[in-house]
Order: sequence, then structure tokens, then C-alpha cells
Amino acid sequence: MPSHMTQEDFMDVFGGVYEHTPWIAEAVYAAGLTGSQDTVAGLHDSLRTNVDDADDEKKLALLRAHPDLAGKLAISGELTADSTSEQASAQLDKCTPEEFAEFQSLNDRYKEAFGFPYILAVRGRNRQEILENFRSRVDNTPDTEFAEALKQVHRIALLRIEALFQEK
Repeated sequence: MPSHMTQEDFMDVFGGVYEHTPWIAEAVYAAGLTGSQDTVAGLHDSLRTNVDDADDEKKLALLRAHPDLAGKLAISGELTADSTSEQASAQLDKCTPEEFAEFQSLNDRYKEAFGFPYILAVRGRNRQEILENFRSRVDNTPDTEFAEALKQVHRIALLRIEALFQEK
């Protein structure tokens, strides 16, 4: 139960729910945990609120903390354990050379257009669905894509919290 954890334990378990952005979990812990955060929905809501209340600079840093899908970090084995598992669940580690080349091209176009990597909660999706989504989003407006990327970050966090609660 999160409300009964020490700060060290809470950070060990939930500090990585938002990719490479521990300040979110730190802020929730510092505000004081209650029984309402002992559920998946309650904890996710608290974490999400901290992100939503942050300024755009912090939100952009959060988005930039995410890796490219089927990118160089994945190939070199440098993703977090969560990202590795998520990308493998969508079989992004099994891309054909053509799919890999398309991911690289889309990643480059997307980052050039928006200043952060393409983000999608990939668990439960296959490579073709992901590529179709990627192709459709690369031409969005910056405001639309900033909002969509944050929505996807929150979805990823929710799925990670659900998995952590199942482990406990």
C-alpha cells in the first residue's frame, strides 16, 4: 500500500512510472499519501494531477525523457526495463529491415516537427497498428500532438501502475 511506504520504498516502486521523471512521484509523496492513493486509480490521479499542473517546460522535459519507438536505444539494449517490456510486447524488437527503416524515418520527421519523440502506449498493439498511428500523427499540429503525447504518457503510467499493483 503506497500510503504505508517510506519515501525510499515509494520511490523505488513508483519513481519510474513516468519515464526518467522522478519529480512527479517525489511531489506526490511530499504532499502526503493517504488511503486514496492505495488504489490504482487514486495513485494515477495524484501523479497525473502533478503533471497536468506543471508548466509546459516541465511537460516538455517529460516528453523528451521518452525513447524513440524501435529506436537506437532499443537496438543497443539501453531502454529502461519497463520500456523494453512494452516495446517487446508489441514485437517492436522483431521489426523487419523495412519496418525499422520506416520507424527511423518517422522518428526523425516527428522529432524535427515537434521537438520530442513520438509517444504511444504500445502495450496491446501490433507493429502495423503502431505504424498506422505514427503515420497519422506525424502531420498533426504542434498543439494537438503535445496534448496527444501527454495523453499517451498518462496511459503508459496507468498501465505501469496497474502492473505494479498486480505484483504486490
